[in-house]
Amino acid sequence: MTAMIQAGSRLIRMNGWVLRVARLDAEKFRFVDDPEPVLQDLRRSGTRVDLFTFMQRLPETKPKHSFHMEWDNLAVIPLSSFENWWNKQIGFKGRNKAKQAEKRGIILREVPFDDELVRGIWQIYNECPIRQGKPFSHFGKDLETVRREEATYLESSIFIGAFLEGRLIGFVKLLCDETGTQAGLLNIVSMIAHRDKSPTNALVVEAVRACTKRNIPHLVYSNFAYGNKQQDSLSDFKERNGFQRVEVPRYYVPLTRLGAVAL
Repeated sequence: MTAMIQAGSRLIRMNGWVLRVARLDAEKFRFVDDPEPVLQDLRRSGTRVDLFTFMQRLPETKPKHSFHMEWDNLAVIPLSSFENWWNKQIGFKGRNKAKQAEKRGIILREVPFDDELVRGIWQIYNECPIRQGKPFSHFGKDLETVRREEATYLESSIFIGAFLEGRLIGFVKLLCDETGTQAGLLNIVSMIAHRDKSPTNALVVEAVRACTKRNIPHLVYSNFAYGNKQQDSLSDFKERNGFQRVEVPRYYVPLTRLGAVAL
């Protein structure tokens, strides 16, 4: 079961039938600096929430709350300037692939959220049902579903397109947190047919440029490692582009007896 709860100004996503676990909608892009008001709102919501979990915002990596804590991780590029990242942080292979994209005619630019962008994203999503050997979750979605899903958090979003001969072949949706401390790659997808032109590498370059232009000091690409899988092709890609593994506290707060037992 998945349900959405409004806790003050926060949108909370709850999952589970027996044990109901709640977390911020757009977690890793939205954060709770003072959890007490959110916890009070959840207790008063009228919906049973057994366990609430949240992550600590960068750059603070030392635990600062007294709740039960376990370590989570993020893939992060700490940014000072575009030049520093390009010359000192990105790997040799990542830099070469980005240059290759430019040589093969890939044009990068920030784009508005409009009908043209939505149609381009829809075409990218429906190019192929399988990506990286797995069913692609966005394949088969209709145009209006893509529009609705990509329209979330528009006030904090930056869209970047990769174009070849005027056609969108890849895009990034960057979602900035409320304090301007970090921006996360919410979506980064390119057409498989143009993989040889390295558009995804070029999109990372433009995402870094967008962050440094706005003085955002951290670019985040979800987790660096998932569960027991410590290294794969995706983590290799992140590493080549200058992302580092950063350990961050994740807190768990039981709100019912069942939540306390589960914890």
